[in-house]
Amino acid sequence: MAGSTAPGQIETFRYGPHPDQIADVTLPTRATGAAPLVMLLHGGFWRAAHDRLHVRVVADALTSEGYAVANVEYRRVGGGGGWPATFMDVAQAADTLPALIERSRPGRLDLDRTVYLGHSAGGQLAVWAALRDRLPQAAPGRTAVPPRVAGVVALAPVVDLAGTYALGDGGGPVADLLGGGPGDVPERYAAADPAALGASPAPVIVVHGDLDEVLPVDLSRRYHASCGGKLIEVPGAGHFDLIDPRSAAWPSVLEALRLLANA
Repeated sequence: MAGSTAPGQIETFRYGPHPDQIADVTLPTRATGAAPLVMLLHGGFWRAAHDRLHVRVVADALTSEGYAVANVEYRRVGGGGGWPATFMDVAQAADTLPALIERSRPGRLDLDRTVYLGHSAGGQLAVWAALRDRLPQAAPGRTAVPPRVAGVVALAPVVDLAGTYALGDGGGPVADLLGGGPGDVPERYAAADPAALGASPAPVIVVHGDLDEVLPVDLSRRYHASCGGKLIEVPGAGHFDLIDPRSAAWPSVLEALRLLANA
């Protein structure tokens, strides 16, 4: 990006009737030309206790770098989310928000440089959103054509739902999201698990700290080996360093985003 810009004022857009079907949008105030759009999906194990506010610092930091940012909220487990509502919300946000923002602020976005960026559970949703033309017939969120996205930056993502489920005792967040394990609801894993959906038609860059204390980096290594894309391992970084603009890991996040938004 050419030069840095100050974060703009937050404007909330609604992409559906539910209270959680909203996104906080910030546009760079001194950008020259149309800005790339980052669709930001927060983590928190898909649970209602965690919302988009904990990545507002990420949205502000990216806007300061010259990106337009849509910090997307969605229904979560314990608040009307889970299967299939969470996935339907993310699909609807991806399909409608860019045009809504463009109509409200004509000429401010370069939609050909839209990037999905998600952390942890949001990383799973970001990769999944780019794969929606690969979903089984009648799966929630399926689209007949590849989504209009330049690529995905997935930060410490849950890109292997079955593998993550196997790490727990069967009562963890993946089971809460999908309503059971792979043996209970195999059709849901087939429609939701990035590792099961295969290589993405859009470029995917996974950024994962090698000292991640929440999701072992080996999960991303296995995903990279089976589905391709680019894997950036950040030495000494933990799970939350990737969403801390003050951390030593943050430049790796910006570099991944630049590789896709400026391609």
